[in-house]
Parts: sequence; C-alpha cells; structure tokens
Amino acid sequence: MPPKIQGKGRTVAEPNFAQNTLHAFTDKENRSVVTAIGMFAIGVAFLHSSWAEILLPA
Repeated sequence: MPPKIQGKGRTVAEPNFAQNTLHAFTDKENRSVVTAIGMFAIGVAFLHSSWAEILLPA
C-alpha cells in the first residue's frame, strides 16, 4: 500500500537567482562587504565626476 500524502502535495519551489542575490545583499552577515563595495563605488563615481576638481589645489 502506498504511503499517505498529507496536504495538497505541493512542493516548495527553490528560490531563483534574483531572490538568492537579493537575500545575499540583505543578509546581516554580508552587510560590511556590501557597505564597503558601495562606498568604493561612490568614491570612484565622485573621482570620475567634475566634482573631483574640488580636490585640486588652487
């Protein structure tokens, strides 16, 4: 006799790539790495922009 299936028998789908990526970015364990990469990106964007002229001596 086959085993009885309880519930509707639905299987839980595995999270896709986008959900895994979002979970990795928002995970507390990765917060320092994400913050460091974000600050680096902001610094590069600032140095590449015209605002970087503020740093030049007069």
